[in-house]
Amino acid sequence: MKLINYKLQSEIERLNENKPTQNFKEYLKGILENNSTSYFQKCDYLGLSLDEIKNKIDILSQDIQELQTLKRNLTQALEIAKEIAAEIFLENGIDRIDGNVISSLTLIKENVKTKDEIKIKDEAALMSLGYVKFSLDMEAIEEGLKDGRHDEIKDFAEISIVTTVCPAKIKVNKKRDVKPNNINMFQADDELPKAV
Repeated sequence: MKLINYKLQSEIERLNENKPTQNFKEYLKGILENNSTSYFQKCDYLGLSLDEIKNKIDILSQDIQELQTLKRNLTQALEIAKEIAAEIFLENGIDRIDGNVISSLTLIKENVKTKDEIKIKDEAALMSLGYVKFSLDMEAIEEGLKDGRHDEIKDFAEISIVTTVCPAKIKVNKKRDVKPNNINMFQADDELPKAV
């Protein structure tokens, strides 16, 4: 990893669509018109400066991809931990526990959501029956499937119920203006008190 930027590289990095570029043009022109450096040195200086910026962009792209993967994995791990904690709360009949640094942990009970999902069997037939906006009018089809027009379109579309289960989770309620450094916390090896 290179620790020092070429001066030309630094000048290139400062370029912006909203800033004047005349100073950069003059600096680059001065480099190319300088008779004390060889033709090859000029090429290398400009090429290496541009290449270093390209390398920085590639490294940033890779870092962003790794950070997105890490964020996705941590988000998933957090959700799993909350669900497992909720299971343990439910098994032990706990709705809420209070803490010193954290105000409380509250159990959010499992809830189930259902919604209708329409599967189109024959799009052209439904369009010819007038269930159209600029594409199929899903709201009109849903209404038609639920009311007296069901027989008219039952061969072209069907309605099914989709159930989504949101598992129980733990919600962390933080206290305001409490600094964790001032509170005595359990050491990692200390045994936690047992419920009686």
